[in-house]
Amino acid sequence: MNRVAWIGIVALALGFGVATAPGPSPAADVASRTFDAPMDHVWTVIESTLKRLGWDTDTYDRAVGWILTEARATDPKEFALYGKGLRHKLRISLKALGPGRTMVSVERDLYEEKRVLWMIERKPVAPADQAVEAGILEAIQQGL
Repeated sequence: MNRVAWIGIVALALGFGVATAPGPSPAADVASRTFDAPMDHVWTVIESTLKRLGWDTDTYDRAVGWILTEARATDPKEFALYGKGLRHKLRISLKALGPGRTMVSVERDLYEEKRVLWMIERKPVAPADQAVEAGILEAIQQGL
């Protein structure tokens, strides 16, 4: 047996590569809103709004204009060796439309996650509505 095949078998046996990142949300429409404020000010308001609502930032790129939050459980069922439930994360995009206008889009990735020991299985789920996204945009509007 060649070395590459052997490494692949060992990796599968140990559970490497089992966890998959959630794919793009199947929702066709992205919740977005245009605000009458410069992009820097909107960015600051978004950061404080996310923190106030309990969302932690995972990664961001201020120059490009996007923020990705850490995943949160919507209905956690956590046990010592097993976990199951729906989780979601937000992808927020900002685009300057001029000196005093900024468009903000909020996408939510919703997925079912099952965990047994260190093996994680994730399956994308279509959100029933855009209430979470609309709530984030409304909170940003109130912060401005």
